[in-house]
Amino acid sequence: MIKGLLRTVLIFVPVFLVATFVTFALRALSGLSPAHLQLGESATPEMVAQIEHEWGLDRPFLTQYFDWFGSVTRGDLGVSWFNGADIAQLLLSGAIVSLSVAGLALVIGVVFGFGFGVLAAARRTTWVDRAITGFMTFISVMPSFVVGIALVVVFAVTLGWFPSAGYVPAERGWAVWLAHITLPAIALSFDTVSDVARQLRSGLVAAYRENYVTGAVVRGLSPRRIFFRHVLRNGMGPALTVLGMKFPNLLGGAVVTESIFGMPGFGQFAADSAQRGDVPAVQGVLVVSVVLVVVFNLLVNVILVRVTPASARGV
Repeated sequence: MIKGLLRTVLIFVPVFLVATFVTFALRALSGLSPAHLQLGESATPEMVAQIEHEWGLDRPFLTQYFDWFGSVTRGDLGVSWFNGADIAQLLLSGAIVSLSVAGLALVIGVVFGFGFGVLAAARRTTWVDRAITGFMTFISVMPSFVVGIALVVVFAVTLGWFPSAGYVPAERGWAVWLAHITLPAIALSFDTVSDVARQLRSGLVAAYRENYVTGAVVRGLSPRRIFFRHVLRNGMGPALTVLGMKFPNLLGGAVVTESIFGMPGFGQFAADSAQRGDVPAVQGVLVVSVVLVVVFNLLVNVILVRVTPASARGV
């Protein structure tokens, strides 16, 4: 496990350095300036130069980058060009919303993905297996915004079971909080459910064909013990790997889903900042996204090492 963690950390360091450098280079490449955002078309060259001097944008590029990088490592993401607000605070409020939705979508993906995958593997080559595989293929090609609109029409407008839009913090009640994030989470989870189910089904079917499973059957072990002791542990690796790659998709899909459900989340904040040309806010979004994705993949790697014997051997 320690070797696996060290490998992940060693990968994270250069990825983070490259990601932050590219992120910071966005301002120079975009040609945007806080002067144009604050003054609009009335900005004169003298006024632009004055404001850029106040923001320190007239310094050499590498000097700006190292100052910004040092602030990022201390948790200071700067202030917004748009309203001068602290970006870390703005991102925190939006991240709570997005992580609530993405977290519930991940739970739905794990529960239903593992359930369908195990059932398909247990009934492999039967009509149940074919039906589950076909259904997983069908939901995998459904865009989240189409699913979200359909869910709103059916369960919010027609049946009135869930609110159609908005977000309520958990402090105001767990039930109302869960009601507001359920439909967005379901809309985001379809792709995760399908990929986890198909990968788990393939991994379990391959594990059933291994010699150690045949030996366990010959020794007279019960089917339940064979499945949980040998098949599941050795066959769930691909599904866990796919699960690690799905987290960035959940964060990216939040942009569209939050727009449909009117949620002031991480994705909506990123989209609004990009449309306004608020470069520091966009840079903060990208940095936090990189950190979240790497941390989540680190957790997945830890689970892989603990659960699957092949990963523990570095295979």
